[in-house]
Amino acid sequence: MARVLTPRAEDFPRWYQDLIAKAQLADNGPVRGTMVIRPAGYAIWERMQAEMDARIKATGAENAYFPLFIPESYLKREAQHVEGFSPELAVVTHGGGKELAEPVVVRPTSETVIGEFMAKWVDSYRDLPLLLNQWANVVRWELRPRIFLRTSEFLWQEGHTAHADEADARAYARRILHEAYEDFMVNVLGIPVVVGRKTARERFAGATSTYTLEGMMGDGKALQLGTSHELGQNFAKAFDITYSSADRTVEHAWTTSWGTTTRMIGGLIMVHGDDDGLRQPPRIAPIQAYVMIVKAGDGVGEAAAKLRDALRDAGVRVALDDRVDTPFGRRAVDAELKGYPVRIEVGPRDLAAGNAVVVRRTDGSKTPVPVAEVVSTVLAALDADQKALHDTALAFRESRTVDVRTLDEALEASATGWARLPWAAVGAEGENRANGQGVTVRCLVRPDGSVPDSEDEPDLVAILARAY
Repeated sequence: MARVLTPRAEDFPRWYQDLIAKAQLADNGPVRGTMVIRPAGYAIWERMQAEMDARIKATGAENAYFPLFIPESYLKREAQHVEGFSPELAVVTHGGGKELAEPVVVRPTSETVIGEFMAKWVDSYRDLPLLLNQWANVVRWELRPRIFLRTSEFLWQEGHTAHADEADARAYARRILHEAYEDFMVNVLGIPVVVGRKTARERFAGATSTYTLEGMMGDGKALQLGTSHELGQNFAKAFDITYSSADRTVEHAWTTSWGTTTRMIGGLIMVHGDDDGLRQPPRIAPIQAYVMIVKAGDGVGEAAAKLRDALRDAGVRVALDDRVDTPFGRRAVDAELKGYPVRIEVGPRDLAAGNAVVVRRTDGSKTPVPVAEVVSTVLAALDADQKALHDTALAFRESRTVDVRTLDEALEASATGWARLPWAAVGAEGENRANGQGVTVRCLVRPDGSVPDSEDEPDLVAILARAY
């Protein structure tokens, strides 16, 4: 397999690109910075959508859809917002063969256009909270593109809510952070995340607070996997989102926004992949069990089909590979690259002994198993390997995270992993210095690891790292 993929230890970025190509997950699009997500990659995104969508709806949010094009004037209403996104905007100036009276922006995010309609739809306190989510594409013109991690167009969900008071908005932003995002990333993607608060420098443009979930990749760098923002009343004032209170006074609403993207696929690859390809945690894998016919004849096809059906009846997402005209070795390598959690190899010799061979992608083990016990063996393997992948990633993160006391020590530690140190030892001046050396404050947490309400709380801990 070393001849198929560049070894991770030799060149991690090349390994990442090799894996995406060889596992047929995605390809570069015809316009620089865009990507084509191939069926194998899109199947993973669909699983992510399904799992995340259920969690978002459980918090009370409803799905809607808003336009791709936003009047340029909308973005200019919130000064910090347009300033934050200005370098990344794609602007349309012509349509239908004519110059437009007003340029339109291809949405980089939808706070402004959704704010316009929240103002129309909210009248009374009885209309609040208004909880919306959108599955869509957005465009942010990317100068240094990398498939899944940074592309000029990407897929995501973006939530936008309006509330009657600040406390309710904060509670909901935190609820999404933990109940939707953290639960999904830890328990489905198997990625341990540090959940914290962004510094003022790293805050979302126009937000009053930004909360983040940071994962450590296989090379020790950080990846921001999702964010949730309190927007205060900034957008409500810019777009006149007001409501009549129970006391019959007119008040501005408090709003939030939050999002996760196809970047999570990149995180999945870089956290769990190895030199043989992708390793998919069973709960996210579109194909959890892959039944493979080694060689036709002697009832092998019928036995393989029965195993597929039995696994499907047991609730396993399963596929059957009966392409006996393609060499088995080539098919096995392909299955390894794509990271199917479990393979069940069915051949004449094993079947004659009443067995099939169960191959686990996580640890590479190959075990002859009586045909009657294949389903129970696969179910147990899926549970065990979900936990194993998470625990391996957590152990790696802990081994590459060091506690230091000074910024100089943090900068040195960031060459191989993450550094934890008192925020008071960094501060705004130290953050500027770190940024100049390619290191960022990924987030701030309390000493017990919980999420602070303010960056002015005493004894906060900063996580510093190099990041994608």
